[in-house]
Amino acid sequence: MADAVPGLAEMAAAVAEGRVSSRELTERSLARIAAAQPSLNAFRIIRAEAALAEAEAADRRLARGERLPLLGVPVAVKDDMDVAGEPTAFGCAGDFPPKPADSEAVRRLRAAGAVVVGKTQTPELGQWPFTEGPAFGATRNPWDTQYTPGGSSGGSAAAVAAGLVPAALGSDGAGSVRIPAAWTHLVGVKPQRGRISTWPEPEAFHGLTVNGVLARTVADAALLLDAASGQAPGDLH
Repeated sequence: MADAVPGLAEMAAAVAEGRVSSRELTERSLARIAAAQPSLNAFRIIRAEAALAEAEAADRRLARGERLPLLGVPVAVKDDMDVAGEPTAFGCAGDFPPKPADSEAVRRLRAAGAVVVGKTQTPELGQWPFTEGPAFGATRNPWDTQYTPGGSSGGSAAAVAAGLVPAALGSDGAGSVRIPAAWTHLVGVKPQRGRISTWPEPEAFHGLTVNGVLARTVADAALLLDAASGQAPGDLH
């Protein structure tokens, strides 16, 4: 389980102090993802090549003396958020064009230095308190794979609980961060509207849904929340 894997703050400190490189951390994360994917199915998209390139760029920045809150640390985001160059399927089957730009929340994670290793599973249109569907099968709970990790941010929860990444973004309208957090022993935060931007959508589901965070500790959840928080000019809230 995740107990042997450092948390978000610990990883960020280790990279900043030169005790580990971003490439090493990212390679370990990608290896854990690949090993767990057949049993957990936490990820819709794994950005192995792109993530390693981002990690190498982070290592060059670190070598120049640059320091940022998450510089070089691997994280994941739910598949209802845009990542430049990747499709946003939102749990649905079919072919979707790559997005031209990051969503504001993802942009802010990158601005904090994070390496985005992939996009996590969500049920179709984020409708259900479990994470499965015809597009990708079923995502499983790392504590017991006979069970669901909940939903709709179940892929993010499974990835964090299993130690595939130290923290991840999710979204929550009627429990979609809080249910998976409870079912996988995580800290989940559904913040108020406007805390984390939903851009390029001015709001999500008429203001019901907001973006939130999943982590193993309160400190890690606070660190990711701080990094992702902030508004875009077109936000309604």
